[in-house]
Amino acid sequence: MATVETSGRWRIFVPKLAGASLHDRLIACAGAGLGVLVAALVGLGVQDIFPALPFLIAPIGASAVLVFVVPSSPLAQPWPVFGGNVISALVGVTVLHMVPVTFAAIAIAVAASILLMSLLRCLHPPSGAVAITTILGGQAIVDAGYIYPMSIVAANSAALLAAGWLFHRFSGHSYPHRAVATPALPVGLLRADIDQAVQEAHESFDIDLADLEALLLTAERIAEQRRGTQ
Repeated sequence: MATVETSGRWRIFVPKLAGASLHDRLIACAGAGLGVLVAALVGLGVQDIFPALPFLIAPIGASAVLVFVVPSSPLAQPWPVFGGNVISALVGVTVLHMVPVTFAAIAIAVAASILLMSLLRCLHPPSGAVAITTILGGQAIVDAGYIYPMSIVAANSAALLAAGWLFHRFSGHSYPHRAVATPALPVGLLRADIDQAVQEAHESFDIDLADLEALLLTAERIAEQRRGTQ
């Protein structure tokens, strides 16, 4: 049977997400569709109050990918989703009224949103797109001002999170995510070792340190058991 080449130019086509089966992916797809549907329905209710505003923000689709496909990601937790989207929309509205040049306003809004999300510990990649769509949203958002982030953006985000919380009660995932406690081995890795290794890598990893610690300790336990049977 032919094997897929995983080196050179083909490496870019190899999925890098670990731990997901086709069954898990299909369930996640159903959940994401359900979540976006719930967000849209709630948005329609808000639109009855503010008819000029859109009933759904486009970046909510990207938020759904994180909430339903990788619910253990720090970027997919409730505060990053809600806080990141609302804060970025608030930044977008502010910049929209202060910077008249559209392309400059977009750049400033995205940069300022990332800075604020980082400082407030609610970094959420789709929120960068929230800042952009706020700038490009047209006269309705200009007229609505800060009502836009506090109505449609907040409602869409909260509805998606509610759907995600309910969905993951049945999918078997922990959401909001909590790392599974793993007992340390008598001799082995310490949390300080993991912290130092992450610092020396000079990279940002999309995994909570508690999850990383649990995975490494579990792998170490499995290795100890394998060595004991040899």
